[in-house]
This record gives sequence, structure tokens and C-alpha cells, in this order.
Amino acid sequence: MQKFITVFKKEIFPISLIFILALSRLIPHPWNFTPVLAIGVFSGFYFKQIYLGFFLVIFSMFIGDLFLGFHSTMFFTYISLIAAVLIGSYVKRLKFTEILLSGLASSFSFFVITNFGAWLTLQMYEKNFEGLLSAYVLAIPFFHNTLISTLFYLFLLKILYELFVNKKSIAKTLST
Repeated sequence: MQKFITVFKKEIFPISLIFILALSRLIPHPWNFTPVLAIGVFSGFYFKQIYLGFFLVIFSMFIGDLFLGFHSTMFFTYISLIAAVLIGSYVKRLKFTEILLSGLASSFSFFVITNFGAWLTLQMYEKNFEGLLSAYVLAIPFFHNTLISTLFYLFLLKILYELFVNKKSIAKTLST
């Protein structure tokens, strides 16, 4: 029984949590307000085998895309998720400042990578510097949802991680 509890805490719980949050993309939500980047950062933090983090994030995103549909910028979206996992691999203790910095870094990376991909693949942008600049400017209104959702879900993941894996109280969790 103790072995099952250990496996549950170390493997089943975080993987289940990641898939549940990834599937939350399927419910109605404001534009760019999803847990996807937070899942990437958390995967990089939690799984010491970086390839497992890459696989879980890409696979969970792919599952959502099966239902939502595929698009021309998927490659760039997936690259930005790999960047989020890499950023998460530098997080050591999931403290407030690490959550804030990793959330900012992953959101900014997502913004830069995916909007470059939109400029490169979509016909709505001219393929010159002005078109690239236009792609970034037009995406600014969506950035705040990306940043807020990433930080919100990172804090939620930290709380759930501390409660279920480390068995800390909510007061202790919020103070660290």
C-alpha cells in the first residue's frame, strides 16, 4: 500500500493533474486564458527527466487539438511549450519569485514565438518588417490573458502540489 501511495504522489497525481488541466482547454474560456504554459513550467519543475515533461505537455496539447482542430501555427505553439518546460526545469522550489519569473518568461516566450509563427504562416501579414511588427502589435491585447492565466494556474498547481504531494497546509503553502 505504501508503494502505491508513493507512486501515486510521484507519478499518477501530477500526470493526472496535467491532463485534467490540459483538457480544460475544451471548456469555454476567454481568449488565451488556459493552463497550458503553467503546465509546461510545472512539468519542467516536477519531472527531472526533461523528455517526460516535453512528452506530457506536447501530448496533452495534441489531445486538445484533436478536438479543437489543427492550425498552421501549431508548430510554433508546441515550440513555445517546449520553451516553457525548459524554463520550468530551472525552477528549484516553486517559490513566489520563481513562479512570477517563470510565468513572465514563459508568457513572453509564447508571445514572441507564436506571433512570429503567425507572421510567417498566415496570409494576413506582409512578409516584411512592418508585417512582423504588425503581428506583434495586434497580439498585445491577448498577452494579458496569457500572463494572468499562466500565473493563476502556476499558483494553483503550487497549492495542489503542496497539499497533495508535500502534505502542507494551505497557510504554509501560501507563505512560501
